[in-house]
Amino acid sequence: MDQKIGLLIIGDEVLSGKRQDKHLSQANTLLRPRGLELAWVKIVGDEPGFLVDTLQASFESGDIVFSFGGIGATPDDRTRQAAAKALGLPIERHPEGVKEIEAQFGEDAYPQRIRMAEYPKGATIIPNFYNRVPGFSIRHHHFMPGFPMMAKPMMEWVLNQYYPHLKLEPKVEKTIRLIDGHESEWVTFMEAFEIEFPTLRLFSLPSISEQGDRTIELGVEGYEADAQKGLDALICEANKREASFELI
Repeated sequence: MDQKIGLLIIGDEVLSGKRQDKHLSQANTLLRPRGLELAWVKIVGDEPGFLVDTLQASFESGDIVFSFGGIGATPDDRTRQAAAKALGLPIERHPEGVKEIEAQFGEDAYPQRIRMAEYPKGATIIPNFYNRVPGFSIRHHHFMPGFPMMAKPMMEWVLNQYYPHLKLEPKVEKTIRLIDGHESEWVTFMEAFEIEFPTLRLFSLPSISEQGDRTIELGVEGYEADAQKGLDALICEANKREASFELI
């Protein structure tokens, strides 16, 4: 796949820690079964200038980008306007977006809520199955609310609508947990492993418990057949070293 996939998570409240991000894990639950993976994630605040700069670079990359947050109607929601400015396009009310918001709120759509139907010129809407306030898509960028319960079905709709052809064999992880292991003892082996298995991603995740017990999750990620060969090599090496381990 030539295009990379990225996430933009937008909001001062995420940067400050007032809200904990859930979009990253949700995105992975939707992408991984399709054999897709994220190349990058950026968390940015609502400051207009930096937001415009971030989006300009993102549009220029040609990546597929899922953006969460900042498309509401309050003054601190600036994503819609920043996207338009980044593209050098006017912002205008989208007829379908207007219909959805009017259908949901009636007369109460005016004068404030209707602003959420204002997108960069040429955008298309993303249906919101939670409250009918749409997101929008333009140039492989897909803008959704910051609320995870709304964003997840919207992202799934985008994947089905625009990228049904992007379905690859899913990758799997296969891992052993080394008991009382030290990463430094495995560096030479890991370097040789990466040469022998270039199609696999090798990872090492050390942990130390509160009691001081050390473990290492040593594993591989790749397509099933290759990953199994890699796991077999890890097990063989652990047995050769008479290292204590368990499959996880």
